[in-house]
Amino acid sequence: MTTSYVTQVDGAYRITGTRVSLDSVVYAFLNGSSPESIVDSFPALTLEQVYGAITYYLAHQADVDAYLQQGLADFEALRARLKDQNLLLHQKLLAFRQHKHATESAPAQP
Repeated sequence: MTTSYVTQVDGAYRITGTRVSLDSVVYAFLNGSSPESIVDSFPALTLEQVYGAITYYLAHQADVDAYLQQGLADFEALRARLKDQNLLLHQKLLAFRQHKHATESAPAQP
């Protein structure tokens, strides 16, 4: 009996029977998370599903890596388009981040 741990839904890879993306499991795995800690992060998954997803990734690494790269490229294109459409908002958010970083980095006053 063969179990399918990964399915494609609307062009996205999902862990079969869940809404958890393969992307989430793969990125956690590539960042050094153990299968057990991935299960802790995604309670909808079983340890078997996580191992199955990692096995799927390793068996189809070139295809999944290309899919992940395309997702990053799509995200960057969307981010650039939204920045252009909302330039004032983007400038305000950037100024806020810079101010927050400056105040967090400043030495404490006695």
